[in-house]
Amino acid sequence: MLNLKKFIFLSAAFYSSFFPLASNAQSPFSVFANLFTIPKNYTVTYTKTPPTIDGDLNDAAWQQAKWTDDFRDIEGDLKANPQLQTNVKMLWDDSCLYIAARLEDPNVWAYIKHHDEVVFRDNDFEVFINPNNTTHQYFELEYNAQNTVFDLLLNKPYRNGGTPMFSWDAPGMRSVVKVQGTLNNPSDSDKGWTIEIAIPFKALSLGNNVQVPAEGSIWRLNFSRVQWDTRATDGKYIKLRDNAGHNLPEHNWVWSPQGVVDMHCPERWGYLSFTKSNINNTTFNLPYFEQQKRYLWLVYYHEQLWYQQHHGYAASLKAFGLGKLVVINKNRNVLSVEATRHQFMAFIRDKKDNTTWTINQEGLVRRYNLTSNE
Repeated sequence: MLNLKKFIFLSAAFYSSFFPLASNAQSPFSVFANLFTIPKNYTVTYTKTPPTIDGDLNDAAWQQAKWTDDFRDIEGDLKANPQLQTNVKMLWDDSCLYIAARLEDPNVWAYIKHHDEVVFRDNDFEVFINPNNTTHQYFELEYNAQNTVFDLLLNKPYRNGGTPMFSWDAPGMRSVVKVQGTLNNPSDSDKGWTIEIAIPFKALSLGNNVQVPAEGSIWRLNFSRVQWDTRATDGKYIKLRDNAGHNLPEHNWVWSPQGVVDMHCPERWGYLSFTKSNINNTTFNLPYFEQQKRYLWLVYYHEQLWYQQHHGYAASLKAFGLGKLVVINKNRNVLSVEATRHQFMAFIRDKKDNTTWTINQEGLVRRYNLTSNE
């Protein structure tokens, strides 16, 4: 899987020739265009009656939830649309986030049966959740058509030296799969499989403070579907291989395109907005603070590339052809960066109320209390 560090490294070849034009480009995001498409959004509505977790998606509760758009290739417009359809819908109540997914597949198979095996070696459905919207301390849950679960917690993304905590299990999480056809039988044609999941908010909370959403809460979330090319041999599905005997690369289909073959870029995940209002009357608008953060990520990607080229971080925005003044929705903001050879921190501050957001070399985004009158 191509990760973000490798993507930025590959960008270096054209960056040096393209960069002189970047400062005159219409958008400062042009250099990393695939990483600045606007993520998908989903407004999840509140339910007083939770769905029955049985793999069937016909509960009355689900009728009030909308299906997402069809999944796309993980790289978005860089690749063709998937051949098989995948959709998700969600609900919430005071205790759980509920997820329903339908995966079209004429050949449903799954051979991994033990909890916390690497489930994506089968075809699978994956959920990525970052409740605190910092890109750190996020959760990954994987399911195959046998309903085998691989759940883990990451303290930060792999690109930043993150350590997956495989010993973590989602306490109280329930999931049921229902196959529309026959599992592991190449002699017939299937329609696909569905899965229902109930994830307690308590399971997505660290420490004693349970992160129960409130009206208007925004989380970052994405879904992934891993699909392997196979052939039937002796009554079993076998992955196709290249001339060297290696498995052909898997297909990675997602709800909100990442722009790079790496699910572990939480800043690229979709926006999940919680409401108790009628979903049909609710429109999601990208929050002002998320528009501010886009400039922080712009500096982050520039800094990562600069480090690869110069073995240190840049202490000036001029190195990237970026200016100090940023206007967002007619609001004047000040963009700045501080750096040593091995660390950096970028700031964006609203000049009117001094509200400031920061990002560092590990991609940690958070609000910062700045008292400067600069």
